[in-house]
Amino acid sequence: MMNEDEKSDPAIVAMKLANKAERSAAERVEPRAGTEGNADARNTFRAQNREDVSQSLDRVREAAKQRKKEKFTTLLHHVNVDALRDAFYALTRKAAAGVDGVTWKDYEADLELRLEVLHAKVHRGAYRPLPARRVHIPKADGGTRPLAVAALEDKIVQSAVATVLNAVYEEDFLGFSYGFRPGRGPHDALDALATAIEARKVSFIVDADIRAFFDTVDQDWLIRFVEHRIGDRRIVRLIQKWLKAGVLENGSVTASGRGTGQGATISPLLANVYLHCVFDLWADRWRRREAHGDMSIVRYADDLIVGFEREADARRFLNEMRLRFEEFGLSLHPEKTRLIEFGRFAAKNRKRRGLGRPETFNFLGFTHICARARQGGFLLKRKSRGERVRAKLRQVKEELERRMHLAIPKQGEWLCRVVSGFFQYHAVPTNGGALSMFRYHVLDIWRRALRRRSQKDRTTWLRATKLGDDYLPKPHILHPWPRQRFLAKHPRWEPYAGKPHVRICAGGA
Repeated sequence: MMNEDEKSDPAIVAMKLANKAERSAAERVEPRAGTEGNADARNTFRAQNREDVSQSLDRVREAAKQRKKEKFTTLLHHVNVDALRDAFYALTRKAAAGVDGVTWKDYEADLELRLEVLHAKVHRGAYRPLPARRVHIPKADGGTRPLAVAALEDKIVQSAVATVLNAVYEEDFLGFSYGFRPGRGPHDALDALATAIEARKVSFIVDADIRAFFDTVDQDWLIRFVEHRIGDRRIVRLIQKWLKAGVLENGSVTASGRGTGQGATISPLLANVYLHCVFDLWADRWRRREAHGDMSIVRYADDLIVGFEREADARRFLNEMRLRFEEFGLSLHPEKTRLIEFGRFAAKNRKRRGLGRPETFNFLGFTHICARARQGGFLLKRKSRGERVRAKLRQVKEELERRMHLAIPKQGEWLCRVVSGFFQYHAVPTNGGALSMFRYHVLDIWRRALRRRSQKDRTTWLRATKLGDDYLPKPHILHPWPRQRFLAKHPRWEPYAGKPHVRICAGGA
């Protein structure tokens, strides 16, 4: 209750009523659960004269939310010593070193002095990034993926700048973008896709893959996109320095006007900015103005899944998307980009036309399959991709060969972490068979490794099973059903509810 003095003070009245302000019934992108009015409450400062880094960006977030078309001309002052320190401690401790050879532990030995010097160099313009070290890691399909390993100080500055830029761009990015964003992960994208397929009018799927996206991004276009919102020339010059730093491979440094250096700390954010301007805004507008039927979009980094009610819409969208990407130096992979019939009625429609079962598609490590539930209704089945599982088992076998002569308890502890890590991502409903099969093959690899330790070893399946019971976790579904988690995170989601027509699922507008 307010006393008479408080009631007469308009500032106090405004402050009291702010938490009870009416909320919009429908949001432009995926809705968040309503707050209880304490979203702006500040945490206790960690020191008397030092404000928490995240709190110092609150004003930036609020300004980005209220003024969508204005540029931010002063942002570098947020990259202070505290921000650099937080960025340093957020790095992976055991990550590979860059061309400077400095590890996380080496840098921590004299951290405060190093950060002071780094901060001074960044703010007076003397900071010069080092070339990234190129490494190639194997892919599940037998190829390799080139990664750029940046020097440690470059990682620190990139992480601090990315934190500042996220405060701006998180208010701009659309709801169907999930890749490399704070508070969002691959399972959020999988939930949105599954909910769209099960609850929306999805009969056709466009499964699009951008060919070598991180290596073909046009840097000139990227800088132009960044300058739409970032007017601080010092931030823009930092980004240009990282793009022009080049890559060290086979003893020589090469630099080009294309690519963002996959593996660099700043690259995911820059990739999202690029695709936000090239794809997200265009696709959102296409859905509102060009599509004749229902349409759902889910994007995780450069992986795109678009669902359509009508085949004609899907074909027009795919053709126009190819042309759109070509304008900005991108191209769709001809073998990995497909238009397939998929959804609740796909099996029935194809059977009526004398065709086989609906095709499947892959997204974020899972094969999506049209199946039937026990009660006879539609069931979206998600199964771990076979080539990914086989690649993981090959890694387990190779690593276990190096650990072959360790004590059995140490081998068991390591294998427990491997199996638990696999389950943490893949233990989704309808994927129990893949979990059991993975555990079975890991146990078989372990048994064979034990038998090779000695010519007299006779490790039987009975003993291996006992070791598995002692060390390996049992297959268990850890994730809820997609729609349950989606509705829990977005409780106001109602398909086809509200005026005007609300299409919220999977980031609808």
